[in-house]
Amino acid sequence: MTPGPPPATAPEPHTADQATEDAMSNATTVSPAHSASTASTLITNIAALVTNDPSLGDNSPLGLIQDAAVAIEGDRVVWTGDQSKAPATDNRIDAGGRAVVPGFVDSHSHLVFAGDRTREFNARMSGRAYSAGGIRTTVAATRAASDGELEANLTRYLHEALRQGTTTFETKSGYGLTVEDEARALRIAAAHTDEVTYLGAHIVPPDFAEDPAGYVALVTGEMLDACAPYARWVDVFCEKGAFDGDQARAILTAGKAKGLHPRVHANQLTYGPGVQLAVELDAASADHCTHLTDADVDALASGRTVATLLPGAEFSTRAEWPDARRLLDAGVTVALSTDCNPGSSFTSSVPFCIALAVRDMGMTPDEAVWSATAGGAAALRRDDIGRLTPGARADLLLLDAPSHVHLAYRPGVPLVSGVWRSGVREV
Repeated sequence: MTPGPPPATAPEPHTADQATEDAMSNATTVSPAHSASTASTLITNIAALVTNDPSLGDNSPLGLIQDAAVAIEGDRVVWTGDQSKAPATDNRIDAGGRAVVPGFVDSHSHLVFAGDRTREFNARMSGRAYSAGGIRTTVAATRAASDGELEANLTRYLHEALRQGTTTFETKSGYGLTVEDEARALRIAAAHTDEVTYLGAHIVPPDFAEDPAGYVALVTGEMLDACAPYARWVDVFCEKGAFDGDQARAILTAGKAKGLHPRVHANQLTYGPGVQLAVELDAASADHCTHLTDADVDALASGRTVATLLPGAEFSTRAEWPDARRLLDAGVTVALSTDCNPGSSFTSSVPFCIALAVRDMGMTPDEAVWSATAGGAAALRRDDIGRLTPGARADLLLLDAPSHVHLAYRPGVPLVSGVWRSGVREV
């Protein structure tokens, strides 16, 4: 079953039953709006529950509760806490002493594409450096593909990601680079998620190689008009070989005027203006953030823009790792995402990215799990996902392990043994 679109904004939670809440230490609840057609379910015997609410459990950012339970009604979490104080429900599921974490929020992917870049990857692993130009190979294949082929490819990777625990995903256009091809990419993506990003400014396509200003005019004009109805976000690859700071500003500003909120591919390959521009325009996220000055880090720490780190890209290009420790120590909000795309990060596995972030980017297991859940939600400016507290969407994962730490401790092992999305078990 293909996941349906998440809500674009967080719904209002049910009203809390304060008397019950006060009576239950180390637990929270909301009064369920029970009806005959809405069954309630209690998942109990949870060895370790990650809630991402620091007021719960061990009072850490993960809000970790031991010997816990979670109650679900409809598509919402209605109670979390000590299993000895769990409410009565219609159904019970025994977690068998395993861990439960929020569903992963993959806030950066490129899933509407056709073709394969195996030869490029093989050459790169044989010593050729990565550059932005390889995108053109995917552009040619995507333009030649039918709508059905593009959608089949998209749903294939969505199923793959769901099996590995991704319950919310963002995805972009950017492999069509014509008015018609960008609009159809977004139309296809919008059938599967509300987190759709217009990335007509991925690169300057070969047909505009001698007229980059003309392509910027197209991206900010006719192409934007055709794409805006399908998108929530506007993005630009602000990088040497793609779009400079002035071009990126024009593209993001035009998108904002159409009601799209900015995201920025920033500072991946070199130092540049992307991060500063993202913070200035209140972009939801600056993505990659590999090459940062102290001023870039300070800007991120002082604004609302999330630094989304994409370790799959560094793994697949043998590039320098982003310094997550530097960002976290400065107080920057960090997200982890896959950057799933056929060229520079062909992985749909958030657990793999968690393991890379812990091993090579200076993150602790707790920080990496938070960044792959609550951090991803922050990068999408959502508060209804990425946490397991009353009122949140019931997106959760059952791990075949007693602790979330095993996601980094046992890299490459398929630990996700159950996935609930909007209260429905899908894996």
